[in-house]
Amino acid sequence: QVQLVESGGGLVQAGGSLRLSCAASGSFFNGYSSYAMGWYRRAPGKQRELVATVTSGGTLRYADSVGGRFTISRDNVKKKVYLQMNSLKPEDRAVYYCHAVGITGWGAKEDYWGQGTQVTVSS
Repeated sequence: QVQLVESGGGLVQAGGSLRLSCAASGSFFNGYSSYAMGWYRRAPGKQRELVATVTSGGTLRYADSVGGRFTISRDNVKKKVYLQMNSLKPEDRAVYYCHAVGITGWGAKEDYWGQGTQVTVSS
C-alpha cells in the first residue's frame, strides 16, 4: 500500500554535503495513529545500521557514528523525509535506505522499506 522512493544519492568529495529525500506514497503521515520514519545504511562488508529517525511526536534519534553531522527532517505537505548530510567522510559510503513504521488505530504495526540509494564519498 505504502511505497517509499529515495533520491539524492551520488558521488561527493570528502567534506562535502548531500541531501537525501524519501517520498512516501498515499497518505502515510495521516493514515496512522503514530509513526516513525528514518534512514538506515549498509556499508560494504558491514551490517545495516540505523542512521536517524523522526517520530510523529517529533522525537529525533541519531546514530553515534554520524557525530552530529547529519540532520533528519520531514515535510508532511510534500509527504517526504529528508536527511541532510554534511562533512561527509569516506566511511559514510553505503547504500542508504528509507524506512517507515506506522501504528494503525487497531494497534497493528506496518513496516516499509525503500529500494536504497548509493552514497559514495571520495577521499
